[in-house]
Amino acid sequence: MSDHPELDGYEPMRDKPLRSPHLQMVMRVVVVLALVGLILPGIIVTWTTASATATRTCGTYAGVFAPTAEATSVRFELFGPEGPGWNCYVREFGGAESLLRALGLIPGAAIVPSGELGNS
Repeated sequence: MSDHPELDGYEPMRDKPLRSPHLQMVMRVVVVLALVGLILPGIIVTWTTASATATRTCGTYAGVFAPTAEATSVRFELFGPEGPGWNCYVREFGGAESLLRALGLIPGAAIVPSGELGNS
């Protein structure tokens, strides 16, 4: 006899899981899709905002520091000259491309000096 007579004859089901393997797989897929649905839009908005800011900042720097440049180019580089981040490149008339400025991991507004840019 057991301490609980109301449970006599009761055998717990130890062999069967609470949910079928098919239902577990469906639940895992739903959870992964939900996480992707929450995280991916934030990544896309952050990337788009950083790219647009870097493009505007690069254009401002090119107008001030390289007014004769033919074109500007902004790229995100993991192994750039100053580590990972956005870099502003200018293409000169002959086609040579050079780094104008490293904009950093999170680009901000351009900070240009006031007054003349000549040697002081």
